[in-house]
Amino acid sequence: MQTDKLNCRPWQATVQRTAFSLLTAALLLGAGAAQAQLYRWVDGNGRVHYGDTPPTTYQKSGGAEMNKQGLVIKRTQSEAERKAEAERLAGQKRVEEARQRQAQLDRALTQTYTTEAEIDLARDRALENYKLMIKGAETRARAVDANLADLRGRLALIQKSGRTVGHNLQEQLDQATREREELQRAIQTNQAAMQQVREKYAADKARFRELTGK
Repeated sequence: MQTDKLNCRPWQATVQRTAFSLLTAALLLGAGAAQAQLYRWVDGNGRVHYGDTPPTTYQKSGGAEMNKQGLVIKRTQSEAERKAEAERLAGQKRVEEARQRQAQLDRALTQTYTTEAEIDLARDRALENYKLMIKGAETRARAVDANLADLRGRLALIQKSGRTVGHNLQEQLDQATREREELQRAIQTNQAAMQQVREKYAADKARFRELTGK
């Protein structure tokens, strides 16, 4: 059998190019099919759905993105899951910040004091200022009480005689009454502050004992 070699070579080249183009197209189609994805989501009634296109509520309800083999390649959290995750991370941050603050306080405590006696001394010094303020208020309160007694006595005599109480006397009485009330509040405020100081230094002493084992 005779073969036209001149005509054969171009025909073979054409066949090869055609086969190569078909193979390339097949590979591209296969790759596209492999990359095609499915979505899985749950609706508001709890029903599970699958589809090529996620619903508009996908970001809110969450779901899974899968390949053609049914393997999950990406998961989208629901709005509730994202909120819960944010709260969890915020809680972890608060715990870590509290731990760091406590570590700073512990370092300051052990660097400031070497014995519990030094803590007691610092407590007494802190209390001294409040004691002085209370003492001053109590001294002033006794003077105001004496003035109030005098003013009330004068008021009673005027009322007993049937005379009209003067504006000046009534104003003095009102002013002395207000001052006495302010002094009483100042005394109570400083007493509460003293209690807070005692509690603080008691806690410091207990923590110091834990840290140093003394």
